[in-house]
Amino acid sequence: MSEPQAAINAPQTRDAIFLVLGLTPGAAHAERARRVCGQLDALVRAVSARDIQGNVSCTAAFGSTVWERLFGQPRPADLHSFRELRAGRRFAPATPGDLLFHIRAERFDLCFELAAQITARLADSVTTLDETHGFRYFDDRDLTGFVDGTENPTGAESLAATIVGDEDPVFAGGSYVMVQKYLHDLGAWHQLPTETQEGIIGRTKLDDIELDDSQKPAFAHNALTQLVENGNEVKILRHNMPFGQATVGDSGTYFIGYARSLHPLETMLEHMVIGQPPGNYDRLLDFTRPVTGSNFFAPSVQFLNGLANGQPIQLLPPAAAPAQARTAPDRPGTLSIGSLKGVPQHE
Repeated sequence: MSEPQAAINAPQTRDAIFLVLGLTPGAAHAERARRVCGQLDALVRAVSARDIQGNVSCTAAFGSTVWERLFGQPRPADLHSFRELRAGRRFAPATPGDLLFHIRAERFDLCFELAAQITARLADSVTTLDETHGFRYFDDRDLTGFVDGTENPTGAESLAATIVGDEDPVFAGGSYVMVQKYLHDLGAWHQLPTETQEGIIGRTKLDDIELDDSQKPAFAHNALTQLVENGNEVKILRHNMPFGQATVGDSGTYFIGYARSLHPLETMLEHMVIGQPPGNYDRLLDFTRPVTGSNFFAPSVQFLNGLANGQPIQLLPPAAAPAQARTAPDRPGTLSIGSLKGVPQHE
């Protein structure tokens, strides 16, 4: 039986690094990427030995455009590139991404160490497209002041919502991943009365209680992201985290959603941007905007282990990674904000 990567359904941690990489052209670079991903489980165990209570974990996932280059056919049934959405002033852009490493731990130094070990081994075979450092904000709150992830499924319900099963037996045990980096206009948001904020989110701010349907606006965030099909609610698992720099204003939420297909992730986003019905959009988007958007597939543990060459893992000096890391150069017309230029967002 195929086993999902353990990090997908692991509890939320205090810190995270979201690392999106582009793969360098060439067969040798593809081979190196396969080998490093095959050794990921051993790398996680090696870094975890520094603090057995640190809850170090990492999910590795692959983008649509690089799948055939790395693995050929077949490919996961629902894997495709991120579909841009636009309605009025609202825009959810698609941005490049070949490899995703979602690194989590209870200590940021453990996240950094694992990221350094991974990037040191990948060396010039990858270019850093985005590196975002997430952190826990008080009691799992977003920078808007509201608790995030309240509706996440748990236990067997979480596995059923996130892990591919018999519908695609070749890739059973895998999971689809969508990532978006949202920048908040916190100045405008905090000018709103608390009651107005609660109507936009659909929950009370202080005690995190869902508003009664008689009080909740149709455009509330949690109303538009609740997906019901054939009488059953379709869940996704969010591991969102705040990120930011206090002085320059590049702060927001890194959205990362896991599901057993891209359908619920894409439908929820359509309801937010386009509206349900069209025009009844998520008013939260008046105060936040996505600047990235990418889809990935996180294959099973057995799939990843099959990429390893059987050689033992030895930890490299952490300083080797920053020396070899490459960031994508700015291109005319592209965003040049914070970690989109490879600048860490949290220390």
